[in-house]
Amino acid sequence: MRDGADTLPPLLAALGGARPSRPPVWFMRQAGRSLPEYRALRGRGARGAGMTGMLGACLDPATAAEATLQPVRRHGVDAAVLFSDIMVPLALAGVGVRIEPGIGPIVDHPIRTPADVAELTAHALGEAPAGPSGLAAIEEAVRAVVAELGSPGAPGATGGMPQRALAGLAHSRGTWGWTPLIGFGGAPFTLAAYLVEGRPSRDHLAARTLMHSDPAAWDALLDWCARITGEFIALQIRAGASAAQLFDSWAGALSPEDYRERVAPHSARALEIAGRAVSPATGGRAPLIHFGTGTARILADMRASGADAVGVDDRTDLAWAISELGGEGACPVQGNLDPALLAAPWAVLGPAVDACLEAGRAAPGHVLNLGHGVPPTTDPNVLTRVVARAHGDGDWEGAALAGWDGWPGPSAPGGSDAP
Repeated sequence: MRDGADTLPPLLAALGGARPSRPPVWFMRQAGRSLPEYRALRGRGARGAGMTGMLGACLDPATAAEATLQPVRRHGVDAAVLFSDIMVPLALAGVGVRIEPGIGPIVDHPIRTPADVAELTAHALGEAPAGPSGLAAIEEAVRAVVAELGSPGAPGATGGMPQRALAGLAHSRGTWGWTPLIGFGGAPFTLAAYLVEGRPSRDHLAARTLMHSDPAAWDALLDWCARITGEFIALQIRAGASAAQLFDSWAGALSPEDYRERVAPHSARALEIAGRAVSPATGGRAPLIHFGTGTARILADMRASGADAVGVDDRTDLAWAISELGGEGACPVQGNLDPALLAAPWAVLGPAVDACLEAGRAAPGHVLNLGHGVPPTTDPNVLTRVVARAHGDGDWEGAALAGWDGWPGPSAPGGSDAP
């Protein structure tokens, strides 16, 4: 353990390049469909900022806060991540967008011409009819979450909560007494890809065509996306998030040269805007994670854009990634357990968790996570057991094996090697 490694919650310590006594773990998409309590919450419906469906749920403060907190109560993870969507800031800037179940984001009027770009970039975050109320909803949700997580200066809000949920919060907070909230936003290229394609795409051909055929329009579009997402992340930080992640879901579709010349400067701009925000939870700037899928060839470029840590996907060997980020670019890493392993027998999954933690020890700091999001079919008790394995906590594994409805129960015999 390095000096000062346990003065902050494990996530923040690791992102700062320290090695805390408890390896931090959280899961991308932990707030979502794998939890029965989340499905029940969404089944009640939610409408926020005049919107319905997924976007309406994200912009309903009570729904967003509850969905954010559910995995912390259940799994005892070392961080909450705000329940939101990368399309939210676009909607709050006047873009006609909706989330279609089974498909993903659909943009009403794709951005294909310089005139389209000029019209779009005349708008700012919060200028849409639902913009002011939507931004206020995000702030309200963040404040409610950090209150329950016990962030410094926030009043507690756990009255009347079931004992199992209180146990999850207590495990998450540990001896530090509070749990960080992670804010997030979509990286400029990923936002631009959706805006140009109009829907999810396998090859992002239309976006890459615009990038090469009209560099001026492309730069204007990405500059706008960088400003919108940077401001959206900064809003979350100023409201209480103490770390944040920039998601570049589609950057792996680019050549390293195209990424460096046409995208990386805009990612750097988004990170720079977010990095200026001060979190009331810590009184300082929030460490920023940069994550993408299929990005093995550009990990060093993602780091060079100004991120404090780099997320590694499950297609990339973690030890190799740490080596690529070595030397002057050495930084904390996050990842990269294969989500498919969550459905494997524990005799396979448990050692895989150990191997990921061991590989991560070569980096200045390591946050255990998946190499992508939690599949919706995942057994929630498996996620809790992964947390217990990472933390080396037999009692918490007993809670995982007992299940949400079976707790409190005896600790699992044999500790983390129980069947």
